[in-house]
Amino acid sequence: MDANAPADHAPRYPGSGRLAGRTAFVSGGSSGIGRAVAELFAREGARLAIPWHSDESEAREVAALARAEGAEVLVLPLDAADRASCFAAIAATVQRFGSLDVLVCNASIQTFQPDVTRIDEAGVEQLFRTNVFGYLWLVQAALPHMARGGSIVCTTSVNAYRGHKDLIDYSASKGAELGLLRSLAANLAPRGIRVNGVAPGPIWTPLIPETMAPGDLPDFGTDTPLGRPGQPNEVAPAFLFLACEDASYITGQVIHPNGGTPVNG
Repeated sequence: MDANAPADHAPRYPGSGRLAGRTAFVSGGSSGIGRAVAELFAREGARLAIPWHSDESEAREVAALARAEGAEVLVLPLDAADRASCFAAIAATVQRFGSLDVLVCNASIQTFQPDVTRIDEAGVEQLFRTNVFGYLWLVQAALPHMARGGSIVCTTSVNAYRGHKDLIDYSASKGAELGLLRSLAANLAPRGIRVNGVAPGPIWTPLIPETMAPGDLPDFGTDTPLGRPGQPNEVAPAFLFLACEDASYITGQVIHPNGGTPVNG
């Protein structure tokens, strides 16, 4: 891929009201896969909370697109690694909209490091606090406000299943997320709250050119059976399916938009 090639976030088909009247919180919703999910949820009628961490202008841009779809939108700050920030963001969402029906745990970070001996303590702690602790804190904050029929969707990764030689700590965190969502699904089933996951393969998001070595970018995603990376708007429909009533009999499962890579488990 060309490092300057834009990611495609825009929904690819007309909405059908599958999230009408429902409130959704999409962590990491200002960029990449989260942005595509937010835009699609807006088209499908959801009220949206779009958190931002490092760039408020990105969240404002997504919010403008969501409002153009007719959605009510709340833009607010979130540090997923900080428990108090997670609770404050969920509380602000419920105060604004009066309910919370869909929680998308998506905010994550990654760092390419092929030498496992150079993974430092501060970096791996920050990664797990964001990628794993952040999912748990958001779930803890959201559950008191979620009723029967609610849905939690967690972004994990193909690397949770097969690992990645240059993303060792990231892959470990995604494996932890997988264990978390499966355990939550069993725990929350009696309450009628479904918990599922989406495990993307190589997806062309802004995170890729920001974190990969420039020399590796042309080959990104070419090792998949489809021979290319996916776009964020090719992943977002998996989140919509799991969030809405189309998936009312599905919990503890993971969808794999990964270009055809077989996975086990």
